[in-house]
Amino acid sequence: MLEPDLLPADVLAHVEEVSRAAEAADGAAPLDEATWLALRHRPAADIGWWRADEAFALLVDDELSVVVAPAARRRGLGSTLLAEVAEVTEGERLTAWSHGDHPGAAVLADRFGFARVRELWVMRRDASVPLPEVVVPDGVAISGFDENAERDAADVLAVNAAAFAHHPEQGALDADGLAVRRHEPWWDPAGLLLARDTATGELLGFHWTKVHPVGDDGVLRGEVYVVGIAPAAQGRGLGGVLTLAGLHHLHGRGLGEVLLYVESDNAPAVAVYSRLGFAHAAADTHVQYARG
Repeated sequence: MLEPDLLPADVLAHVEEVSRAAEAADGAAPLDEATWLALRHRPAADIGWWRADEAFALLVDDELSVVVAPAARRRGLGSTLLAEVAEVTEGERLTAWSHGDHPGAAVLADRFGFARVRELWVMRRDASVPLPEVVVPDGVAISGFDENAERDAADVLAVNAAAFAHHPEQGALDADGLAVRRHEPWWDPAGLLLARDTATGELLGFHWTKVHPVGDDGVLRGEVYVVGIAPAAQGRGLGGVLTLAGLHHLHGRGLGEVLLYVESDNAPAVAVYSRLGFAHAAADTHVQYARG
């Protein structure tokens, strides 16, 4: 089978260079994980891209990204790129994230008819703060993901689909998406914790953790990547138990900080994370805009 034609190496290098400069200046990565995976694994024909000196625009499905290097800002590059995208997508629905709620993004959004529709919070916890002990309910066993058990992958996908049926990104995870992530450098089967019913073997929920590369500030960070609870098992406190179990796993990796992403209007989840010592700062707000 022929491999698909991916984005040209020079385009990917340009995206990486501009993104690194933007992240260093803004304190937030301008592209999310899903976009990076698409750039590295999906055919070039699936991706729209526009390039300018020290700037670029990308279109993956209906998600638009426009990034301008700090040294080239206030020259109209963002407006020029957005105008080019608007010309070829007239009438189509588009979404775009502003990672870090950048004021320049708000100006461009208003100019090109994008409305603010979602807020995603980053919450952080200092890993030096002690954790409470994990108390696993009777009839529940927690273990790591078994690479050799086909059932584990199938069960994670089934619970994920049910738990995030109305979530536009996480609910779309399929076997291919899971396989791609299992080949990422950060993949650790021991960090994907599964809670099963000891009597039936049914998967009740999971906590997928992630360890990031050491940042420019020298801090090693972990992430509460995904916590999913099967609908039939909700209301039993398993979300808190699995979150805490995953935090103990991450702390064992010698981290400086643990972070997570949560919808700003998900009050039950925010409450659970706040009780575990996570806090949100206004600068750690990602905003999604939509057109159409």
